[in-house]
Amino acid sequence: MAQAVPAVQKWWNGGKSPFNVEYGKIMMWYFLMSDAFTFGAFLISYGTIRFATNSWPDPNHVFNSFPGLGAGYPLLFVSLMTFILIISSVTMVLAVQAGQEMDRKRVAKYLVFTILGGLAFLSCQAWEWTHLYHEGAWWGHNPFPNHNGSVATTNFSNFFFTITGFHGFHVFSGVIINIIMLIMTLQGKFDQRGHYLMIEKAGLYWHFVDLVWVFVFTCFYLI
Repeated sequence: MAQAVPAVQKWWNGGKSPFNVEYGKIMMWYFLMSDAFTFGAFLISYGTIRFATNSWPDPNHVFNSFPGLGAGYPLLFVSLMTFILIISSVTMVLAVQAGQEMDRKRVAKYLVFTILGGLAFLSCQAWEWTHLYHEGAWWGHNPFPNHNGSVATTNFSNFFFTITGFHGFHVFSGVIINIIMLIMTLQGKFDQRGHYLMIEKAGLYWHFVDLVWVFVFTCFYLI
């Protein structure tokens, strides 16, 4: 009589977690949860300082420039950045859907669009950072007065460059991951495996980055 295989060995060998989810996918969820705690700590620290201060720079005056148009367009540029990131999230969804249908050409197409969206977002962020730097803003320097006309501390610029920079690093990492996924797709690696689960895991990371931007956008540009 064949010896029964222990339950633990069954789900480990089959790549399934005890929650009936593919093992690599649940590990990605664990990573994203830990990363969310890091972003949460940054944003809670920012919120604590922000609301413990009597006055704060007005984002409509700080973020009012648009490339080629000059000043006088409050939050227009960051709205464009947000739109680009949302569209890249849509193309990532389409790439995942194409992977579930084992359509390699569509996966590659939508991954290219997602990568281009990520690069466009990073280019916009680079322009914004450069523009603010030329206006005198940087870590330890804040040229923007509070909305009531009083002199602002450097907390605004310190938090802004730290948190948006940390988010930008995640976008850059996501672009690199998607480039790797694109190369593997073009090489037919996933067709050989018989599934596109790696695309789904990359999609989870990309959607997480997009979701975090909603909170960053709200904290720095709207409040």
